[in-house]
Parts: sequence; C-alpha cells; structure tokens
Amino acid sequence: MTGSHPGPPHDPAESARGKLSPEHYDYFAGGAGEETALRENEDAFGRLALLPRVLRGGGDRDTRVSVLGRDWPAPLFVSPTAFHRLAHPDGEPATARAAAAAGVPLVTGMAATTAVTDVVAAAREADPGAVVWFQLYLQPEHEVTAELVLRAERAGCSALVVTVDSPVFGTRTRDLRNGFHDLPSGLAAENMRDLPGAPPGTTRDIAMWPAGWDDLARLRELTDLPLVLKGVLHPEDARIAVDRGVDALVVSNHGGRQLDAAPASVEALPAVAEAVAGRVPVLMDGGARRGADIALALALGARAVGVGRPVLWALATGGEDGVREALTALREDFEQVLALCGGRRPQDLTADQVVPRGLPYPPYGLAAGPGTPRGLPYRPRRGERAW
Repeated sequence: MTGSHPGPPHDPAESARGKLSPEHYDYFAGGAGEETALRENEDAFGRLALLPRVLRGGGDRDTRVSVLGRDWPAPLFVSPTAFHRLAHPDGEPATARAAAAAGVPLVTGMAATTAVTDVVAAAREADPGAVVWFQLYLQPEHEVTAELVLRAERAGCSALVVTVDSPVFGTRTRDLRNGFHDLPSGLAAENMRDLPGAPPGTTRDIAMWPAGWDDLARLRELTDLPLVLKGVLHPEDARIAVDRGVDALVVSNHGGRQLDAAPASVEALPAVAEAVAGRVPVLMDGGARRGADIALALALGARAVGVGRPVLWALATGGEDGVREALTALREDFEQVLALCGGRRPQDLTADQVVPRGLPYPPYGLAAGPGTPRGLPYRPRRGERAW
C-alpha cells in the first residue's frame, strides 16, 4: 500500500529485515525447495485484474461476512504463523490484542511461543467478543491431540483449524543453509508443554505424520467445536471433507512452505469453491497483500482471506501498534476496492469480474479474429496506419 509521499512503495518485508536477525528473517520469509510456490502465491494475484461495474448506485457499504455463525467486520482474518516472539518480544499477545482491536479474527498457531490461554485472554482484553480459533496438527498419540483440544476449548477458542498438508516436514532451504533448527534459549512452543508422555514442565516436538480421514473422525468425536480443514487444494479432497462433516475449508499451500510444486492458493481456489458448491464456507490464505487481492479471492469463491507474513512484518517493525495499523489499512483498502468495483457488500464481487491481465478478449478492429463482437468499428489511433 502506498501513501501520499513520492517514491517507491513501502516494502514491509524489507523494513522487517532490518529489525530481525538474518536466520529469523529467513525463517519467516522463506519457503520450501526453490521457493516457487512461495513466489507464485503473490505473482498469481498480479496476473489477474478486476473488471469494475459502474452506475450501480448506493453509497452505503457493508463489509461484514458471516463465518460459522459469527459476523466478521470484514472478509479478513489472521492466518496461523509460528513463533511470534522471534519477531517481537511481546509476541502473540501483541498480535492478539491488535487483531481484536482492528476487528479481525485470529487463528493462533499450535507452534505459538505463547500458550493458547494467554493468547485468547490478550484478545479479549481488547474486545470481549474477539474471535480466536486454534490451529491444530493432529498428533500420532491420540491423548496428546485430546489434551490440545481440551486446552483450546477451555481457553475460549470457537473453532479448530486442522492443518492437513503436512504428512512430512517441507524442505526449508533457507533454514538448512542457516542451520536454524531450534528456538533461542527462553523461547518454546508453549502449547506443547506439559503434554502426556513428556516429563512435567518440558515440551514435546510437533509431529508431522500422515494422518488419515479416520483420525479426523476421531477428532470429531472429541469436540463440538467446528472443524476447519486447512491446506486443501484438490477439489476431490474438498468434496470428501464436506461429505465427512467438516464445517469449513481453507484453500492454502502453507505459504509455499510445504510442496514447492503446489499451485498458488488463488489458482486452486475456483475449483475447490465449485466442488463445495456453497455447502460450507471456503476461506483462503497465501499471497494476499492488498485489498485488491482480497477482492479477487472473494470473486473467485472465498468467503474470507487470511494474511500471515504481513502480520509478522508489522509486528517486527511496529509491535502491537504496527499490527493494528496494518490490519486496519488492509480493511480500508479492501473497502475502497469494493467501492471501485461497484459493490456494496463482499457478495457483490463475482467471478465474471476477474480477467487475466494482458488481452483477455480478442483484439477489436482489422486484426481481430472471427469472434470479434459486431458493432465495434476499428478506429486507428493518431498516426497509426490500417493494416
């Protein structure tokens, strides 16, 4: 997003780079393999354009969306990301207070450096009705998963976001190059402390393993919280998930941090939305950086869009205030794009408004092919000769 000052646009990632140690910056910024999926998440939005509608009247805009029985002020949420205390000493509580103050739901990560109880409490300081969901990796030991679910319920989380794209850990090239494998002394994944099978006061590693649909069914038996499946890219998986009673889906390639050959999230979104056919909400994260990106995703079938790295960059550079300002600016940017597209509500954005950049239609005039619309005579530009 740009302001009124001349010069190149502000780059939040570059600002954060100056605040973080190189290995911690690379941990947040990096992706899997050659980082193709990481780059494509953002580049895919750049290949799309929005066709605005005009003369539709009505100046009263309402950006609210309904997700799992709750009205969200805007179609925006904070995606789960790990280790916020690497970005800023105030860590996840600062992110939680900022998101709640900005009216943006938060998905707090299982790999948070603050326990879920304290994250929810921080959010409720800013807004007693703040929406906080808990992100969960199913663990091989059922009793460990059960304890994590119980903690999320007791903390006051209103949904479980089950990440399902990690049967193994992705190859993080930058982390391998930097030798970054462990958190610094004094920091830990606090949700993994005091779990079954580990000595009192210690933490367990988060296991990445090939869970199956039966394991998801066992989770369903543990809790009445809504289950949101995160990491769905294939439309057939989306159909299976809905048939098995999942309450919502998040189309995501894990921020480009798992399968480097995966498509961009926004590229996978339309087929998943078509497969779901409105039976459950479809959310999306990966690569959204501006209001136009949110609008594009909504037009292609998403109910709301998550952001991850932009929150970390704002936290690193401005702490709690920085996160609140970044999320507020993103909400305002989306509202402006919605207005410029001729919409009053997020639901007004439709797939026919999304076109590829370049020449989405056959060229008009003498060079046009057989599909050229009639009644559009070719008028040469000044100085141009007819072919």
